[in-house]
Amino acid sequence: MIFDRYLFKNLLIATLFISLVLTAVIFLTQSLRFLELVIESGASGTAFWLLTMLALPRFFEIILPIALMTACLFVYHKFLQDSELTVMRASGTSPLALARPALILSGITVLVLWIMTMWLGPLTLSNMQNMRQIIKAQYSTLLFREGVFNDVSDGLTVYLRKRERNGELKGLLIHDTREENPSPVTVHAKRGAIVYDGNTQQVIVYEGSRQTMDADLGTLNTLAFERYTIDLPAGENDIRQRWREPDERLFWELFKPNPNVKRDLENKREFMVEAHRRVVSPLLAPAFVIIIMCVMLLGPVNRRSHAKQIAGAIITVILLQSLYLAAFNIAANSNLGLILMYSIVFLPITLGLLFLSTKGERLRRQMLYASYRRKRGRK
Repeated sequence: MIFDRYLFKNLLIATLFISLVLTAVIFLTQSLRFLELVIESGASGTAFWLLTMLALPRFFEIILPIALMTACLFVYHKFLQDSELTVMRASGTSPLALARPALILSGITVLVLWIMTMWLGPLTLSNMQNMRQIIKAQYSTLLFREGVFNDVSDGLTVYLRKRERNGELKGLLIHDTREENPSPVTVHAKRGAIVYDGNTQQVIVYEGSRQTMDADLGTLNTLAFERYTIDLPAGENDIRQRWREPDERLFWELFKPNPNVKRDLENKREFMVEAHRRVVSPLLAPAFVIIIMCVMLLGPVNRRSHAKQIAGAIITVILLQSLYLAAFNIAANSNLGLILMYSIVFLPITLGLLFLSTKGERLRRQMLYASYRRKRGRK
């Protein structure tokens, strides 16, 4: 139908516009998270933009349902005010037919959200966390502070005179008494840099000297060098030691915890709950839409104001979202939470479609007629 295409076009444009606005807001808030890290670490502007962009996809699970719900409220309210929906209803078009464009758009939204939650969102989140670890490992100012002796680990002390904006280190003094060294090592260097090759974290120093004490002869050995490399111990910034959280794993990975990783085995339930969440949470979008459709399309028509209807729809959606979050928290410890999650989503969808259908229309008319007869009987 021409009306379906017209309504669908308006809904799509409104949804995309609201999504862009919400995405811009999320982008600004997320960029503040990484701004301090990038400035202090001396990382490039490209790293800042990449980190922020990688953080965005996981928020579409929230952005798209809200945008779709708001678009449905705006468009259907506008059409009611302009009497377009009133004319359609007067011509015999059922509420379900009027809601069809919104339901189709909500179905498309569910497919997009399933792609986001099961693949794109976890993938970008994992890459973002890995990139943060690499930046901390490669440029971290938390490792070396200027003008003080930094105890990097047991047996390794580093003094740094100055750090340049590009991350280069000036005036280095490194004292290494770790067990792997036959004797204590002291390194003086004019400049250096922290590098991360994907496996190990190192300090590369240039134009300096390396001093060792020969305990047997009691002599000090000095070696001048142009370049010298010192391996740093693996710490909390070592990407190899970082355990991926359930929300960083692809959907099919949640069903295959690594039997050789103790933490994977300890968090099997978290993996299971996360898998259910990724299936159910996108279905909140059609649940929200059906609630809006029931409120806007059923009941008496009032051209002057729909404030009560809109307020009721918003309150119902907020209540539904709150109940879903509560059920998700319960699911962490009980299967009852999983049952509630599915019930909270599928119950409004099922009942809403029933109310919007022709059968629901007949049921409402019978109820109105029965109510009318009761009132007449009282008189």
